[in-house]
Amino acid sequence: MKSRDQFPKLLAGLLHIFITPELNESVFEILEKKVLGGKKKTGRLGMSLWELFVLGTVRLNLNIDYDRLHDLSNNHQSLRGLMGVATRAVFERGKYYELQNLKDNLRLLDEETLGKINEVIVKEGHRLKKKRLDRVVNLWA
Repeated sequence: MKSRDQFPKLLAGLLHIFITPELNESVFEILEKKVLGGKKKTGRLGMSLWELFVLGTVRLNLNIDYDRLHDLSNNHQSLRGLMGVATRAVFERGKYYELQNLKDNLRLLDEETLGKINEVIVKEGHRLKKKRLDRVVNLWA
């Protein structure tokens, strides 16, 4: 967290969402309703809801275009590790995201859906802040 760049902090926040069961469930419930609601399971391979959420969040928070997101999604080790598509071997390619695939999938996240997810995440931030303040107060008591 000593980096002045926002990207490592964003990845840490996404990791917190992934490993916190209640938060994870809330976010995925919103995503499932929006992205999978009313659709048949066709078995078509594509992008998981987690990958969609991570890449959409990265694009918005870094304020980057699809070309930069395309590069990050295919080459940034920490980002790929967070999405669960990292490779073990140095020269192994692993999952590859096509530019058009990113555009097609990320447009499924509309403003209303992102607003709902944002509310859940802000509540978690308030909870963490209160927990941290309570710890500080207890140290002084």
